[in-house]
Amino acid sequence: MTVFRLALSELKRMTGGMLPKLTIVALVMVPLLYGAVYLYANWDPYGNLDQLTAAVVVEDQGAVTKDGKELHAGQDVAKNLVEGKKFGWQQVDSPAEAAAGVKAGTYAFALTIPKDFSKNLASPENFNSATQAMMSVTTNDANNYLLTSIVDKVGTQVHDSVAKEVGEQTANSLLTGYGTIHAQLVKAADGAQQLADGAATLDTGVATLKTGTGNLVTGADSLVAGQEKLLSGSNQLVAGSAALNNGLGQLESQTATLPADTRKLSDGAAAVAAGNATLNTKVQGAIGTADQLDKAGRADVQSTLDTLVADGVLTKDQAAKITASLKSAASSGAVTGLKDKLATDAADIQKLASGSQAVADGANKLAGATPALTSAVSQAHAGAGSLSTGAATLAAGQGSALDGATQLAAGARKLDTGAASLKDGSGKLAAGAKDLATQLRSGAGSVPDPNDKEKQNAAGVIADPIRVDSISQAKAANYGSGLAPFFLVLALWIGAFMLVQAMRPLTLRALASNAPSWKVAIGGWLPFAAVSTVQALLLYGVVVLGLGLNPTYPWLTLGLLLLASVAFTALIQGIVALMGTPGKFVVLILLVLQLVSSGGTFPWQTTPEPLHLMHQILPMGHVVEGMRHLIYGAELAPLIPIVLGLLGYTALGLVFAWAAVRKHKTWTLKTLVPEIAV
Repeated sequence: MTVFRLALSELKRMTGGMLPKLTIVALVMVPLLYGAVYLYANWDPYGNLDQLTAAVVVEDQGAVTKDGKELHAGQDVAKNLVEGKKFGWQQVDSPAEAAAGVKAGTYAFALTIPKDFSKNLASPENFNSATQAMMSVTTNDANNYLLTSIVDKVGTQVHDSVAKEVGEQTANSLLTGYGTIHAQLVKAADGAQQLADGAATLDTGVATLKTGTGNLVTGADSLVAGQEKLLSGSNQLVAGSAALNNGLGQLESQTATLPADTRKLSDGAAAVAAGNATLNTKVQGAIGTADQLDKAGRADVQSTLDTLVADGVLTKDQAAKITASLKSAASSGAVTGLKDKLATDAADIQKLASGSQAVADGANKLAGATPALTSAVSQAHAGAGSLSTGAATLAAGQGSALDGATQLAAGARKLDTGAASLKDGSGKLAAGAKDLATQLRSGAGSVPDPNDKEKQNAAGVIADPIRVDSISQAKAANYGSGLAPFFLVLALWIGAFMLVQAMRPLTLRALASNAPSWKVAIGGWLPFAAVSTVQALLLYGVVVLGLGLNPTYPWLTLGLLLLASVAFTALIQGIVALMGTPGKFVVLILLVLQLVSSGGTFPWQTTPEPLHLMHQILPMGHVVEGMRHLIYGAELAPLIPIVLGLLGYTALGLVFAWAAVRKHKTWTLKTLVPEIAV
């Protein structure tokens, strides 16, 4: 008996009547009912959230921003939610009403926007009073546990949307402030540069001032020295003018009688001149007399001398001397000599007469000039008095001038010292102002000055600094597509498990035959494989054509499904054939272990550590992974070990079936009367 004849024999037995046919149909429909219907129910739950009624309460009282704009963020959020139709939003009047509705199940959840929502959103404009804006979401897990997760996601979206919008406004205001700061810093830098230029000019001027104060000190010292000399000269002038005044006073007093005296002198000189002229005449007469004496004798001489004495020409002494001389001459014969002497004396007298006349003329002139002289002396005396008074005043003023010059010199030295300090300060001011201008300009360069486009872009980046670009190497189209790999594989296992409930793993006819054990084992498995193949084809067709699953590799997906169904039926049929009714319990245990370790919903790595071994040794988790690669279009390399593994599981199941055949070839009492009837 061949393997295929054994399989056909079992299939004929199973389809021999109406009820067996209906049973086969029902068995074929089991994976469809479990896999396709479940996927249908959960194909796109997020697309139907608008069927959930949610309450929104707006208590926001609004706010006014710094630029005078009114902000009503609460009303805007509520409006966007209602118009977005993500949920079936209904606006209610109070938080209490919304909470009561959630508690009663009228609303799936409630979103409350408080009174200070807009105010707190606008608060970042004032750094010292920035406050987070709050929204409250009321949920009730009694309505649905997963609804809380869905609402958290929606709340996060609302939070991110509002935070981004308000963040952009705040960042825009901040960047505008940066622009203002930049402009003011530029102005400050320009002003500092002007200050630096002025300070440099001041420093140059102070240097000139320092030179001038140095010169001033030198000049002041020279002025003091000159004033000291001038004061000494003034003192000497005072002394000299006083002495001059005294001398002129004495001269004035002594020359007061000068005009009269000179007049007398003039008169006396005129008289002397007249006397000398007379004397000259008399001498000339004496000479003539002498001639007469010489002729007439000395008798007449004495008479003449007496006349001259009487006339006052000669004095008695002179006449006596002449008489004595005449006597001597008469005795000595010297009359001639006397005549010569008289001639000589006459010449002298003539000269004396001429001189005395000149003196008389000069004295006359002097007498005429002395009144003017005495007047000039009087004026000179008066002027000397004024000069003495003025010199004293000048000396006093010169003393004051010396004091002033000394004070000026001291002040000049202080001014010079101050100018030196000012020079140091002006140099530091110039350097500091230049450094200030440099630093301000550098600071202005460090402060951004964005234009409107740059502000808009930067505000968007500040409000939402992180953008995640998802590079999906393999992506499920929707929620149903994400669950499809797990539920398709799970449906095949359940379908194979249901087959052993209605089909015999091994037929008694085959066991009673003389066919080799391996043929009996394969012949017993082929009916299971045939039905499971139909199950897989029907399930795949409904999911692809009915639900719209669109695998990237459709034929490979179908091939992996068929291979998985073959492996599952071989493993399940072999276990039940070997263990009998307890084997069904083992298959159920394996189902449970694979449900929790295959990573159908959450990654298998998130399961407890003991379940990781179950994931590694049991087939369902590997087939789910392979289905994801084929449906979503991921790398195909992992499929090779998965296919080899399924072939290995198929072989393992057939080994179990072969062992079961060898075991059941020998009939025992337990075979005829099993402890648990199938």
